[in-house]
Amino acid sequence: MSILIRNVSLDGKNTDIAIRGNRIAEIAPGIAGSFDQVIDGSHYAALPPFYNTHCHAAMTLLRGIADDMELFEWLNDHIWPAEAKLTDEDIYWGTRLACLEMIKSGTVFFNDMYFHPAETIRAVEDAGIRAAVGMIVLDVNPDANAAFQRDNEAVWADRFKMSDRIQLAWSPHSIYTVSEANLKMVAEKAAEMKVRIHIHLSETAREVEDCRMKHRCSPVEYLDRLGLLSHMTLAAHSVHLSDPDIELLARRGVYLAYNPCSNYKLSSGRFRFRKLLDSGCKVAFGTDGCASNNNLMMFDEMKVGALGAKQEFGGPTACHAEELFQAATRTGAEAFGIDAGVIAPGRLADIMLIDLDSPMMVAAHNLISNVVYAADSSCVATLICNGKVLMQDRQVPGEKEVVREARRCSEHLRA
Repeated sequence: MSILIRNVSLDGKNTDIAIRGNRIAEIAPGIAGSFDQVIDGSHYAALPPFYNTHCHAAMTLLRGIADDMELFEWLNDHIWPAEAKLTDEDIYWGTRLACLEMIKSGTVFFNDMYFHPAETIRAVEDAGIRAAVGMIVLDVNPDANAAFQRDNEAVWADRFKMSDRIQLAWSPHSIYTVSEANLKMVAEKAAEMKVRIHIHLSETAREVEDCRMKHRCSPVEYLDRLGLLSHMTLAAHSVHLSDPDIELLARRGVYLAYNPCSNYKLSSGRFRFRKLLDSGCKVAFGTDGCASNNNLMMFDEMKVGALGAKQEFGGPTACHAEELFQAATRTGAEAFGIDAGVIAPGRLADIMLIDLDSPMMVAAHNLISNVVYAADSSCVATLICNGKVLMQDRQVPGEKEVVREARRCSEHLRA
C-alpha cells in the first residue's frame, strides 16, 4: 500500500508526504510517482497522532455507571460488581467502541489493562490501531487467579500470530491488589520475556499510608525493592510522590502516565508535572477508563493537564504547549518502543491531519498552542496508523455496526 498526502502543512510549510508500506518514505514538495491513494492535504496540517499510555478500553460500556464518589467506594461497590458481568463479547465490542472513539479523536495507540486480553487483541486487530495489551495480575480468589493465569498463558502462546501493531505487557493492577509474591513473579517474568510492566502507582494517599505502615517505605520504594522499576515500566497516576520518590523514578528511567481528567474527577491527588520533568522523569499522557474519565480524548488530557500543572505549581509558566504535546505524542510512543511520534522519513507512518478550517484553528498564530488549548476531536479530519487510513474526512468504515453492537452489550450491565 502506498499513500501520497499532497500539499499539506508540516512545520509551517506546505509539502508532500509519501508513505510506502508502513513507513514514511519521503517528505518534499512535488513528489512524483504512482500511489495507491492520494489525499489532498490542502487546508490540513500534518501532526503526530496521540499515544494513550494508560487505559481500560472496554470500560466504554461502563461510562456513567457510577460517578461522583470516592475511589474505593467507586471500585468496590460499583465497578468490580459490574465488571463481574462482562462477557467475552462485551470486552470485544467495548474495546471496538473505545478504538472508534480514539480513532475519531486522533489516537493510534493505547496501553490497556483489562480482563479477557484475547478479546482486546481481536478488537485491536479489527480496528487497525496499535495497542500494548496487558496480561493482568490481580489477586481476587483462587478461581479468578487461575483464570487470569490461563488467559495470560493463552495470549502469550499466540503472540506470533499477532500483527506488529500489538505488543504484550505484564499488568499487575497495584500494590494493594497484588501480593508481594506475584509482584516478584511479574518482575522476573517481564525481564525473562523482555516485555513492559504497566501498573497503577501512588494513586491515593491511602495507598501510600498503607504501604508505609506495612512495608516501612513508599510504594515507589517498595516496587523498586521488588525489582519492578526500570525504563520498561509504565506507572499510571503517580499523584502522591515525595521528592525521593521522584528522584528514584528518574534514576530508574520509569515512564509516568499523567491522567489529569481521571485524577481530578476522583480527587485522587495532584501530579507534580513541572517537578517531574525538571527531575528528568519521562511523562506521557493517559486517559484511564471511561468509567472514571469519562472519555478517551487526549485533547482533554493535554488541556486539563496543563491547567492542573499550573495550579499545582502556582503559576502560568509551569508548562508550555510544546511540552504537553510532546508528552501526548512522542514520549508516549517512546515509552513503548514505537518508532513514531514524529513525522520524518523512515519513521512509522502514524499521522493525523488537523482541519485548519475548523473555527478553533483559524487564528493560526501557534498551531501547537491551538491543538493543546483550543482543539477537540472534531478538528481531526484524517488519521493514518501504520501506513493505513483508518479515518478520512471524519468517516470510519464500520462505525455504525460498532455503535449498534456496543449499545446492545451495554444494556445488560444496567441491572
